[in-house]
Amino acid sequence: MTLIYYETVRGDTPRRIAFKYGVSLHSLMSTNQWMDEQTYLWPGQIVLVEKRAPQKYKVQPGDTLSIIAEAFGVSRLELLQANLHLLNKPCEAGVVIVIPPKSNDSRIVTLEGEYGYSNMMRHIERLTATYPFVTAEVIGRSVMGKPIPAIRIGCGPRQVHFNGAVHANEWITSPCLMQFIEDYACALYRGVCWQHYNVTDWYNHNTLWIVPMVNPDGVEIVQEGVHPLHPYYHQLLEWNNGRRQFRRWKANIRGVDLNDQFPAHWEEERERRGKCSPAPQDYSGPSPLSEPESVALAWLTDREKFDLALSLHTQGREIYWNYRSFEPSYAEYWALRLARAGGYRAVKLSGSDAGYKDWFIEKYGKPGFTVEAGTGINPLPLTDYEDIYAEVSLILAECLMLQ
Repeated sequence: MTLIYYETVRGDTPRRIAFKYGVSLHSLMSTNQWMDEQTYLWPGQIVLVEKRAPQKYKVQPGDTLSIIAEAFGVSRLELLQANLHLLNKPCEAGVVIVIPPKSNDSRIVTLEGEYGYSNMMRHIERLTATYPFVTAEVIGRSVMGKPIPAIRIGCGPRQVHFNGAVHANEWITSPCLMQFIEDYACALYRGVCWQHYNVTDWYNHNTLWIVPMVNPDGVEIVQEGVHPLHPYYHQLLEWNNGRRQFRRWKANIRGVDLNDQFPAHWEEERERRGKCSPAPQDYSGPSPLSEPESVALAWLTDREKFDLALSLHTQGREIYWNYRSFEPSYAEYWALRLARAGGYRAVKLSGSDAGYKDWFIEKYGKPGFTVEAGTGINPLPLTDYEDIYAEVSLILAECLMLQ
């Protein structure tokens, strides 16, 4: 066992440190029990990391390197690199070999603990460098000045839009959208189908615009907390009722709920919510589109005049498709198709206004959807990510098939 003393930097979380050193979160927390007494990590703290001996395996009769590699989720080459003594030798029963840690080098979009703004920006840079047909542009900036990127793929006449992380503690929607972009781009580059879908048809018939993280400032405080030097530090603590834990925070950095910001019966929604000042959720702001993040989303929508828009939220495994009878006649049928693709439930919703989907349907009379992914309490746990993505990705794929 090797002991490592690690000094934390801004953006560190226990999960991110555990991923960095290839140890389990449970092991890291057990070694540093003081973490249980602290809401977030602060720069300059010393974390003790116990690097354990590599995993080993005793070869069984009938085993081959390929069988062992597949069983442990690594490549045959990685297995050989960790066991050079097996080069040009048979894999004999009874021999003890080292199992290397799983590698995600082949993927661009990976989860290295909580998926944050810096992860997304780094992955966008790599995606656009790897796949020349994937482009990105900045559509606005957050309150704190973070560029809000929109990613574009496709050359078809049909304009489609997906967005995520409108609510800060629903940040798990961002890697879902980013992984979908990578899966789509990778299949297109290789000239193969993805999940039996012909991605070349997607590309030729649709121009897809994705805004993976509408609310980057809010995501940051949910994941990392607020340092005393933060310019909104005292206001945020006041708006959060003195709590230093921001896991339940949905709003942007000014305490405005971005999905109550759009000019679709905004006044009625504000009265229904009953919030007149900044809060973790449900405060509609001083006026519609008062926040730069909602302005950026509205600006892109007005510029591109999407034929279909989908806003990805959590949780409930439901799809909302209507708004005050402004939706087109075929919207319910399309919602049923999306629900069937992902195993979700299509729901006709009432008593809700001022959301992005509401505004889009009312202004353009085109199909808009709010997808509530996964089940549980926000933020949904990372252990649910694979299941959430498996369902959501099929819903997004089906959107590109609707005609």
